[in-house]
Amino acid sequence: MRKIFIALIITLGFITTSAGAAGLTDTLMSTLGVSKKQASGGAGSLLKYAKGNLSKDDFSKVSKSIPDMSSLLSNAGKISKSSGGLGGMASALGGDSIGGIASLASSFSALDMDAGMIQKFIPVILDYVKGSGGDSVMNLLSGALK
Repeated sequence: MRKIFIALIITLGFITTSAGAAGLTDTLMSTLGVSKKQASGGAGSLLKYAKGNLSKDDFSKVSKSIPDMSSLLSNAGKISKSSGGLGGMASALGGDSIGGIASLASSFSALDMDAGMIQKFIPVILDYVKGSGGDSVMNLLSGALK
């Protein structure tokens, strides 16, 4: 009985460690049931949007809490090029915040996800950043995603 208990503790410790070491893309895939392309593209689009709303120093702090940041931003760039000019048109008509919101919706649409998925991605990303960068970094990102 004691050996079973010890084996269970070791197994649970391994699962917890593995989950903590998972990248943001893996976390989004397992939490939201999206594909790898959707997870990395959606996260990249949101992080690119946040980058535009943060100072260089603050974005650097956020970047340090997401090890695969450069690849996520790269994926966002590929998506925005393929999703058309909706964000640019909206930006020209109504300012940067409308353009940003519209460009996020068009990026998610290009990934075969509806705009409602944006609100599902945000808390998962914030929780991930909180776990890797702490409350202050999570609060920076949260403010940039509003």
